Amino acid sequence: MEFLVVKKSGMLTTIQDTGRMSYQKYGISSCGAMDSLSLRLANILVGNDEGEAAIEITLMGPVLQFIQDGVIAITGANLTPKINGKEVPLWRSISIFEGDVLSFGMAKEGCRSYLAIAGGINVPIVMGSRSTFIRGDFGGFEGRALKAGDAISVKESGQHLDSVLGRVIPPKYTPNYGEKRKIRFVLGPQANSFAAEVIHQFSSDIYEILSESDRMGYRLKGPKIPHESAPDIISDYITAGSIQVPGNGQPIVLMADCQMTGGYTKIGVVIGVDIPYLAQQKPGELIQFERVEINEAQLLWKKQEQFLSTIKMYNK
Repeated sequence: MEFLVVKKSGMLTTIQDTGRMSYQKYGISSCGAMDSLSLRLANILVGNDEGEAAIEITLMGPVLQFIQDGVIAITGANLTPKINGKEVPLWRSISIFEGDVLSFGMAKEGCRSYLAIAGGINVPIVMGSRSTFIRGDFGGFEGRALKAGDAISVKESGQHLDSVLGRVIPPKYTPNYGEKRKIRFVLGPQANSFAAEVIHQFSSDIYEILSESDRMGYRLKGPKIPHESAPDIISDYITAGSIQVPGNGQPIVLMADCQMTGGYTKIGVVIGVDIPYLAQQKPGELIQFERVEINEAQLLWKKQEQFLSTIKMYNK
């Protein structure tokens, strides 16, 4: 059933879920939300399964008009959302009524907002996911970003809407995207292509996110990372978070829409719990890396999953 109509599209507004993880061996990008943590939390707030499809809104948001009553939640970046001109809170489930207009402004903090709707966005499942892959022209809404005039449908919620209304992420648990902290990584599969002192220096240097960055990868500018020998390798597997170092020595961090193979050396891989934080950093912002060991990365992932379980219990 149609639930909302797009009046203005915003800069880049797409439908995303947690991605199509079963087709990477065939060269298909996993896609999915850039900030999967915010998407999962938004879905918890409206009573959906964590991986349901929601709307990802980048930097400058859309204008949406609702044609049915329902319950929504907005998480992630603060794009000053307003309903009928009145600002509404993030990280909380709220009512929406027929005829209401939801608008977003420019990002005040963070880069990407997530709009979840009770029931979940109803678009065709393509290779196990509803995520949009614009470069491949499939998934989401006709394989593209949303534009004015699009009518979006939602599925029927498995819960009574009154039972999910008013759910909230307590402030002490709310991700802080304005916080400046290092982005942690583990050594990559070609770490031996770099001298030990180069890897150490990489953790001290500061890099700027360039405007050429997108959902495929973040291009960075900063101190050149020298190779021990050639920068090229026989193409091998790539995952989101991989830190490639091409011949110019300027790193590229691959993100949700990244390709599945690549021929540049990888000095490291951003750990899973820090990819959402990186995805909330905007072009022009400065970032710094910090090396951790794989066992620490695994413990941090376990801690994140325990946190999500806590949020579920809190909102039962």
